[in-house]
Amino acid sequence: MLRNTKSSYGLIAKSFHWLSAVTILALFISGIWMTDLDYEHFWYDYAAHYHESVGVLFAIFVIFRLLWRQINIKPNFSETLSVVELKAAKLAHNLLYLLCIMIIITGYLIPTADNRGLDVFTWFTVPSLGSFHHQQADFSGKAHYLLSWGLITLSFIHALAACKHHFIDNDNTLKKIL
Repeated sequence: MLRNTKSSYGLIAKSFHWLSAVTILALFISGIWMTDLDYEHFWYDYAAHYHESVGVLFAIFVIFRLLWRQINIKPNFSETLSVVELKAAKLAHNLLYLLCIMIIITGYLIPTADNRGLDVFTWFTVPSLGSFHHQQADFSGKAHYLLSWGLITLSFIHALAACKHHFIDNDNTLKKIL
């Protein structure tokens, strides 16, 4: 089944979820690795180019994911969830999306601060909106870094919660997305 039902996510939502998870993890790992590269390192420019290109594609992907989320029904939460768990789950899901969007925006503002467009592989260029602040790249870089750590931490908590529901509560929360 491609579309969601009241009891499970459909193939498209599952694909969005797991592709997001892999992409976020890959971007996070490459971003952390890039921060340790010096200007003379062979990968300094290449790593940034690939990281930025995948980031732009991920931004497009997130737009489609959010649209798909709006036109699909959402599976019901497990009946074993307490009121606190239900509110925490909703808050966590919304924060995951918000953090992704904020990371995408700050990621865009770093390399475009000097009015250069953002080349996505060799396919197209995303134009710069210019500089909004004289230290835009530095400020955006710090925000991007902190938001990324927030996203990876919340993603880890999200995964732990899914495992708790599966192994301790014995409910179908994890099964719905597998």
